[in-house]
Amino acid sequence: MTADSPRTIVLLRHAKADWPSVPDHERPLADRGRHDSPAVGRRFLDDGISLDLALCSTAERTRETWKLAAHELPQRPRTVYEERLYEASLGELLALVNETPDDVGSLLLVGHNPGMHALAEALTGSAEGDTLTRMTRIGFPTAAFAVLTFTGSWKTVEHGVGRLTGFWTPHKG
Repeated sequence: MTADSPRTIVLLRHAKADWPSVPDHERPLADRGRHDSPAVGRRFLDDGISLDLALCSTAERTRETWKLAAHELPQRPRTVYEERLYEASLGELLALVNETPDDVGSLLLVGHNPGMHALAEALTGSAEGDTLTRMTRIGFPTAAFAVLTFTGSWKTVEHGVGRLTGFWTPHKG
């Protein structure tokens, strides 16, 4: 894969979490989250999304979301649990994307809001159909994901370089 190859980035917000008396980082998925997470993986399959690398926040709810979604895939991509995804700002998320090796053609970030929504909006320079309108109207609810494509090196990812080609949420909004 060259630095000018087409690339895909998928931004997945963790599924619905529970609110037990534990630190925020240790919050598990709620029943709805455990139901929605496998649907994410099945939707990846339905949409033909294949992944080379998954960067997943170390929070319990993101790890559970990814484990249940990945179980639906025929082949799990290399997964790195990345502490910097937890409570990451837009700038920190962009820095993580820019660090991605150029042999990666498709990258998944499993993280939190407001970061996932902010990154999706920041990267979107154009959109297919009503995807941007839907994402703007609905927001970025739990278990939602956005798919963006661009051409070039990961090091060149900046505001407005992507084309929003897909936006999905397990519940109608």
